[in-house]
Amino acid sequence: MTERIALFEEDPRGRRRRGLSGLIGVVIVAAAFGGIAGLIGGTPTGLLVALVIALPLLYVMAVSIRRRVWLEGSTLLVRTWGLRRVDLTTATRLDLVVGDVRGSRTVSLLVNAGQRGKVAKVDLAVFSGTGGRELGILQLRKLANALMNNTEANGLVFGELLVAELKAEARGSGVAERPLYRLASVAPSGKYVQRFTMEAVSRFVATLD
Repeated sequence: MTERIALFEEDPRGRRRRGLSGLIGVVIVAAAFGGIAGLIGGTPTGLLVALVIALPLLYVMAVSIRRRVWLEGSTLLVRTWGLRRVDLTTATRLDLVVGDVRGSRTVSLLVNAGQRGKVAKVDLAVFSGTGGRELGILQLRKLANALMNNTEANGLVFGELLVAELKAEARGSGVAERPLYRLASVAPSGKYVQRFTMEAVSRFVATLD
């Protein structure tokens, strides 16, 4: 039986904290829009607008909290409301994505299998200032192995990036000297999401030792 490896942090307390923070954010945003609409069109209009704003935000928040990703062999298993499988070795497109929220940058691998709904995002590392956390050595190694078998989207480039990250950690390099941090730091500020294509990652990997 193929081992299933978790690619997420098991932290129930952290999930509850993010859920509460997200809920407060939704209430503030919905109240702001509803208040403006209420001043213009009256209380019923304000309540309707607040509801229209809040519902999709609550859905997105719930999906984010429920989301879990595992690696089973070369297949990503993604759970939100259901479970979908995305094969890393046959994916037709791979991108590196850097998200910037409240000064915290998340480096993720975006995997597209070229079919409707067959998309997965794996968070590789989260950095804040000069510190942060990354996936464990085992997870990065298994991901690198699977990516290197992908010829459709040149997964070798992304596999080499993860291997470089592992080498940096083995050398005892500080967080600021590691490849994933360096990529996160060059992403433009002020952008919620920055996508690095295979070509951009390839140029970066070519500069690594």
